Amino acid sequence: MKRDLVSFEMSLRTLCLTTICASPLLAAGYGPAVFMAAARAADQPGVVADDAGRTGAASARTHEKNGAATPRPTPDADAETPRHEDMVVTAARRNRMYVSSGGDLGALGNKKGLDVPFNIRSYNSSLILNQQSQTLGDVLLNDPTVRTTMGYGNYAQLFQIRGFTLYGDDVAIDGLYGVTPRQLVSPQLYDSVQVLNGASAFLNGAAPGGSAVGGNVNLIPKRAAATDITRITGDYTSSGQGGGAFDISRRFGKDHAFGFRFNAAGMDGETPIKGERRDDVALGAALDWHNDDTRIDMNMNYQKQQVYGGRSAIIVSSLADGMPAPKATAPSENWGQRWAYTDLSYLFGTLNIEHDFGSHITAYGKFGAQGGNEMGNYATTTLTNSRTGAGGVGAMADAYNVMNEATQAGIHAHVTTGPIKHEINAGGSAIWEESDAAYSMSLTSQAGNIYHPTQFTPQETYSGGILNNPGRVAWNKLYSLFLSDTMTFWHDRIALTGGFRYQDILSDSYDYNTSKLTTHYDAAAFSPVIGLVIHPVKHAALYFNRIQGLSAGQTVGATYVNAGQVFAPYQSTQYEVGAKYDVGRFAAGVAFFQTAMPQGMTEAYGNTGQEIYTQDGRQRNRGMELTFNGEILRGLRFNGGLTLIDAKQMHTAGGAYDGKTVIGVPNYTINGNLEYDVPFVKGLTLVGRVISTGKQQFNSMNTTHLPAWSRFDLGARYTFLAAKKPLTARFEVDNIGNQRYWASVYQSDLVMGDPETFKFSISADL
Repeated sequence: MKRDLVSFEMSLRTLCLTTICASPLLAAGYGPAVFMAAARAADQPGVVADDAGRTGAASARTHEKNGAATPRPTPDADAETPRHEDMVVTAARRNRMYVSSGGDLGALGNKKGLDVPFNIRSYNSSLILNQQSQTLGDVLLNDPTVRTTMGYGNYAQLFQIRGFTLYGDDVAIDGLYGVTPRQLVSPQLYDSVQVLNGASAFLNGAAPGGSAVGGNVNLIPKRAAATDITRITGDYTSSGQGGGAFDISRRFGKDHAFGFRFNAAGMDGETPIKGERRDDVALGAALDWHNDDTRIDMNMNYQKQQVYGGRSAIIVSSLADGMPAPKATAPSENWGQRWAYTDLSYLFGTLNIEHDFGSHITAYGKFGAQGGNEMGNYATTTLTNSRTGAGGVGAMADAYNVMNEATQAGIHAHVTTGPIKHEINAGGSAIWEESDAAYSMSLTSQAGNIYHPTQFTPQETYSGGILNNPGRVAWNKLYSLFLSDTMTFWHDRIALTGGFRYQDILSDSYDYNTSKLTTHYDAAAFSPVIGLVIHPVKHAALYFNRIQGLSAGQTVGATYVNAGQVFAPYQSTQYEVGAKYDVGRFAAGVAFFQTAMPQGMTEAYGNTGQEIYTQDGRQRNRGMELTFNGEILRGLRFNGGLTLIDAKQMHTAGGAYDGKTVIGVPNYTINGNLEYDVPFVKGLTLVGRVISTGKQQFNSMNTTHLPAWSRFDLGARYTFLAAKKPLTARFEVDNIGNQRYWASVYQSDLVMGDPETFKFSISADL
């Protein structure tokens, strides 16, 4: 009876939230009686740039100066088209899935993908809106080179790019590390999500979390568009989540020099996973100003995400090598504890300033900061018998507070020496991070079973620090200087880039109880880069790069014979060759890469019975990426591709795992997104997506593996007029057929695939 009452209360709360968001639409007189057809497809998908640019007119000048693509609307050829149809045309265009080639390349600035020796794509905000994405992982489900998994013990998302880890700590905003919320990111605040494949130590500096070796993600906040926006959205996600969003954008003043944008989004309710509930709120405000020479923009954001009774990853590293992978449970099954929760709150923002000194030199400065408060009580299952599903369930409560600051400044200079054009980029960056933390945990685990879960009351008796007043446990400082020169010649058909970044990493750790310094790390490294782009014909390019990834080394602990030794930062080396084709409406690319990353390992120190810690281990990943995006035929748009990866363990301790495949790295990944504008039902667009992941090795000896899996999503959206205002209704079903599968076992954390999920939303552009 109590459970029924709770379920009724949640359903009522969901209904109220959805009704509140939809009520302005009904109050304006929007009803089913008035429907107007959406107009024909636009000649260029880039028209969404009106709703996705940096600061309207200012962004056009900035992008043209830096060589980035600046798509423009194509005028309607039919001058007699009624005004109401014009409004629907605009709304329909903004709703299109649009993936562009190019983006922010850190030290090199904003660049068109065809002109650089790197592989970068940008996903626009309409894709986020159409798919009702609630986390960054939901957005990256569309990328064939990225897979999303979960962190140890909590509900944090981490990402795998080219077989290497990208932690949430190392996702950037406006090219700045340390500013993004750590565990879960609300994507509704962002105008585009940019994915860079490959190492990026020169481009972006060392990532403070020590990841981003195989690639990184950069988020571009929403800013005032060239045209006004007033959009209200109400949405529903099964089994009982209701919410909505509000988005307003205005430009004003002489020449529309000032801009303002405000976003608010939220959702609350039960997910399709039994007993799991999620709440999230995201608020963002952006201001900007520009004149002919100067551009300034600032954004401030607040994000709060809560998870109650969540389903966490299962730790399988304790299983014997002969144990098989466990049989997948029902997709909605939850082996978590009802008392488990996480509460994540962040306040963060960035400030960007650019000034042109004539037509050849641009100086810029970026500043960002984040304050975060994380609290949670987590239940973590460690599997001990994969045949029966038996294991132990640990309990741990923690509090974690962060205060980070980041800055970057530099110049872009254009000079000519004889037949050679030079683009010189020089500057520096710095990151300061302070972490306060405390924990309380159970010393013994409770018996559990993933197939027959039971509930218990946690006894967390062992602690470090004070939960309601956590003390400093870490302080990090990373600073760097960079310099590069891109030389173009032979009528701009050849571009050669060379440069380096000097990076210093300082990291201090402190005792949880006494706050005394326990470890100190201070080391530096040079990260060179060389890249070559050749344009054999218009709209095509061949490229090559050699670039490195960089992460902090180790200070050897007291249990090893070389205790106290400070290792230089880990330097991963990447070689990549590829080809690109881009005609604006359609783009394709292929890349072949190899990345070798050092790893820490322990070995016997002669016959002394002691061990020595070294950085002689290696992980070597080789692969191929094939990507497509754009309009294949009139009204038919596609985004997707294929990645093949061969990830091997090299130089392991005693050679025990040499040549074995790395745990949890699939041998292939495939994604395909289709949008089709139905010609005989104007205004109707059908959407579909397939996500396929190859087999993943389950243990280091490769004695068993997770089978390959595929998931299919289908949906539709319809754009029409009501009371002379454009509305868009969307419906989508994810994981049709409720396929059961283990999605990932990366880093020996076993993650279940999402259950079948129904989504509905309706937006009005007022």
